[in-house]
Amino acid sequence: MTNEQTAIFAGGCFWCTEPVFSQLKGVSSVVSGYIGGHTLNPTYKDICNGDTGHAEAIKITFDASVLSFDTLVEVFLVAHDPTTLNRQGNDVGTQYRSAIFYQNAAQLEAARHMIQAFEDAQVYDSPIVTELSAATQFYAAEDYHQYYFAKNPSQPYCLAVAAPKAAKIRAKYAHLVK
Repeated sequence: MTNEQTAIFAGGCFWCTEPVFSQLKGVSSVVSGYIGGHTLNPTYKDICNGDTGHAEAIKITFDASVLSFDTLVEVFLVAHDPTTLNRQGNDVGTQYRSAIFYQNAAQLEAARHMIQAFEDAQVYDSPIVTELSAATQFYAAEDYHQYYFAKNPSQPYCLAVAAPKAAKIRAKYAHLVK
């Protein structure tokens, strides 16, 4: 019996966060999309300038009996830089913010606890600025964005940014990789 749950994370470009999580045991799907804004049915073109309020995000469907939400949050906090406000590398704007869009009070508490554990351990030199927001409407991105890295592994941006993030997680969390 599975304990299927959903997690929604925004950690910069979804091309770079999707391959991090799709490689983990217990993850059945990762959908790239948009959340946290005010425009109905946004497109990639709509959100690119940051005016819609949406973040590029991923919606992870996972089996909580195999992989806990806490572990997903930990991997999320390691995979990207949660200390930069509205920025991941060269991607700048509110659409690239670090955020956890929690589904319920238990996810909110787990996210708070994990962020505090990272702060207490001084994992980063700067404070974590990851936004914690209640999940709102999630809009799946256009088809060509789905599993973009798997379909375009030699695309320069993927080679420069996505591949190292996925490799970092494979190395640090080998026991979690499929």
